[in-house]
Amino acid sequence: MLEPAKLPPTNRMNVSARSKARIRDYIAGSVRLVRMTNLVIVALTQYLTRILLIGPKENWKQIITDYDMFFLSLSTVFIAAAGYIINDYFDIKIDIVNKPERVVVGRYLKRRWAMGAHQVFNVLGAALGMVVSPWIFLVNVFSITLLWFYSERFKRLPFIGNFIVSLLTGLSLLILTVHYPANRHLVLIYAIFSFFISLIREVVKDMEDIRGDAAHGCRTLPIIWGIRRTKTFLYIVVGFFVVVLFSMASALENRLLLILFFMLLLPLGWLTFRLTKADTKKDFRKISSISKIIMLLGLMTMLVA
Repeated sequence: MLEPAKLPPTNRMNVSARSKARIRDYIAGSVRLVRMTNLVIVALTQYLTRILLIGPKENWKQIITDYDMFFLSLSTVFIAAAGYIINDYFDIKIDIVNKPERVVVGRYLKRRWAMGAHQVFNVLGAALGMVVSPWIFLVNVFSITLLWFYSERFKRLPFIGNFIVSLLTGLSLLILTVHYPANRHLVLIYAIFSFFISLIREVVKDMEDIRGDAAHGCRTLPIIWGIRRTKTFLYIVVGFFVVVLFSMASALENRLLLILFFMLLLPLGWLTFRLTKADTKKDFRKISSISKIIMLLGLMTMLVA
């Protein structure tokens, strides 16, 4: 009887190495697809909001071990991950032009697997929301629906896509007040702060990605208005953002919060100055990074607010 052919040791090692490389690429691609760093930031921000703003701060150990808080935060993370996946699913052709090095779907993960993961994460997010309360479930379903229509349609339209992403960013904090109503007005200020910084960053990203978006029929603000008019729009948004933020802090008669927001005017002014000089994709990418830093600094003020 003939024995089955065996691969030489060298060939077996090459096959094993390629297999390990594929597994490593698959894992790295999956982590990049769901924006793992962003998901950690979302969960951390929710916990900081729950401990530092809603409180009471001295009960931080009980808050960390609170099952409702854990399930609420985990449901938000699952829905955000699903949103990232479906966004990349619909934007493969655009991302190949704008960010070819970040394309995951179709390269490391098959399209049908991406869609399956998106559905599983959404079901888990909705189910965990129901475990906490029916109201959290409804907010989660609302978020899932908005994320789908954003990725499938609204992202390619002027402003409405930017507004949806910013709304959901603020909602990731406001959803806590549905189940934990204490200090709701303080949480609202930070939700509004997150909304405006996210809105600024989303419009800047559209200016950064104008070439790929225009090539695939998108109708974002920079495409229909041009860069100059879009910049003017952002100046108005920044001004309105500052007025709303300080008005709400004054209404709460929170002097410490006013001081903290005054300190944030410096990086916000730097962002505005850089925006006046920005012309290239690299310039807008740097402004997007500055907006991330401002978001982080704003959230850090929770520590002393």
